[in-house]
Amino acid sequence: MEREIWKGSEAIAEAAIKGGCQGFFGYPITPQNEIPEYMSHRMPTVGGVFVQAESELAAINMVYGAAAAGMRVMTSSSSPGISLKQEGISYLAATELPAVIVNCNRGGPGLGTIQPSQSDYYQATRGGGNGDYRTIVFAPSTLQETVDIMQEAFDIADEYRNPVLFLVDGLIAQMMEPIHWNHVEKRELAEKDWAASGRN
Repeated sequence: MEREIWKGSEAIAEAAIKGGCQGFFGYPITPQNEIPEYMSHRMPTVGGVFVQAESELAAINMVYGAAAAGMRVMTSSSSPGISLKQEGISYLAATELPAVIVNCNRGGPGLGTIQPSQSDYYQATRGGGNGDYRTIVFAPSTLQETVDIMQEAFDIADEYRNPVLFLVDGLIAQMMEPIHWNHVEKRELAEKDWAASGRN
């Protein structure tokens, strides 16, 4: 089995592209900055869209709009940035729109630290924003597990019409690790007849 050495954040971004990501909307915050950086030069090469938004609020609302139009979309951030995105995430859940959201956890409240942490577990698994909802949450323990699941994440989001949240930390995002690009079977999915497509 041939393996390649990848930096975590870049492998996450490449796995998203392999999984069918068509649009990325984000805002930089350590320790996940390499995800939008990688997407900024890679998305145009696969016919996708990359937008660095002016804020976390803008980024999640761009995700909301593109998802409503049927696009396979993604954003990423770290703990305080994900907190700013919570209202948008709750709107995605309320309107049953699929999207993939990566949270590269920081430790502690407020701005916290950039040390590896699992501090956002309850926020992720208990909804996060207002109202009674849940996101689909993955918390992989290795980079290999992360890229394998990420390649399925867009299919899972589409199948259940719900946001998929990835919890990783600075260790997975910043370390380099050997991985194998496993082939992931695509799921049989219904047409997105619910997607906004303009007026007739």
